[in-house]
Amino acid sequence: MKGPAGQCELCAREKPLTEHHLIPRAVHGKKYFRKLFTKEEMVHRRISVCRTCHKGIHRIIPDEKELARNFNTREALLADDRIARHIKWAARQR
Repeated sequence: MKGPAGQCELCAREKPLTEHHLIPRAVHGKKYFRKLFTKEEMVHRRISVCRTCHKGIHRIIPDEKELARNFNTREALLADDRIARHIKWAARQR
């Protein structure tokens, strides 16, 4: 299913977008994360990304707890060398 078209917040391409939960839904019920983040933060902390970037994030960092702990902001994702390389590659794709 394709989402609304727009500019990816990572690679800046105009593509159909998906919502990436910066704090994955799978950890919303975990006590550790409920102490760190409010329910509202967990639900609303998202970025709009193209399918290529979204798949890349989850392929590079498959552990949802690691995503929630260490990559819960756009800036944290961009600071990771592996993600940055993927985004640079994705920006060159059609």
